[in-house]
Amino acid sequence: MKNDLTETERKFLVTSSEFKKKAFKKNRIVQAFLNTDPQRTVRVRINAGNAYLTIKGSSNVSGMTRFEWEKEIEVEEAEELLKLCLPGKIEKIRHFVEVGSHIYEIDEFLNDNEGLVIAEIELHSEDEVFEMPSWLGEEVTGQIKYYNSQLSQNPFGNWK
Repeated sequence: MKNDLTETERKFLVTSSEFKKKAFKKNRIVQAFLNTDPQRTVRVRINAGNAYLTIKGSSNVSGMTRFEWEKEIEVEEAEELLKLCLPGKIEKIRHFVEVGSHIYEIDEFLNDNEGLVIAEIELHSEDEVFEMPSWLGEEVTGQIKYYNSQLSQNPFGNWK
């Protein structure tokens, strides 16, 4: 069951740029982490002129659901906190695409993670049915190496 302090989402690799034709919005995101432990990540994010401090807990067995607490903060505060973060800033363009009754958030990573494109869909429950567009590839839900916190420490560009 979903409440205000949990998120249920599934993640997929993206196999083509077809999603860009359907995107109704896109934002540039810059984020970094004060802590990258998968049990408790602490993220600072600036997204489209707004800033957030987010704490995420570990995922459940399926990898789909985990604790998430987020508070909006002043952009100036986020800029100062970014200076305290661990090395490995994440920069990406997030595209928003409506498919059926859901919105996919597709992250096109930049810099050290360039070439990686991941689609996320937030669900109300783990067994919720949703449409899967043709540009979705392999599901990577729960695979820790695809968490942004881990990509900040071991970027996609370093993978063999």
